[in-house]
Amino acid sequence: MEPYADAVVETGKGVAIALDVTAGAKKASFPAGYNEWRKSIRCQVAAPAVGGKANRAIIDLVAETLGVPRTDVCIASGHTSSSKVLVISGVSRSRILAILNTSGA
Repeated sequence: MEPYADAVVETGKGVAIALDVTAGAKKASFPAGYNEWRKSIRCQVAAPAVGGKANRAIIDLVAETLGVPRTDVCIASGHTSSSKVLVISGVSRSRILAILNTSGA
């Protein structure tokens, strides 16, 4: 099975990506690895987890990495948690996996 496949799922609203987020990191990075136990992709952002700053940074980073407008990326669950599910519209699961596998760790 290809890396990240368990964390990227096609849904009726788009493609859901399970993330394991580290806020306040020294450097922003996505994908920053894979958590096999949680079946989630690691994401690191420099922004602190205060006042939604980290969530905005995650959306910006994921949109930039996948080459989609930030309006196509939304946090479906985990707004106040380090475990989040993002839904990406306008791009296929296979395209997302191809991008992650070329830019991944």
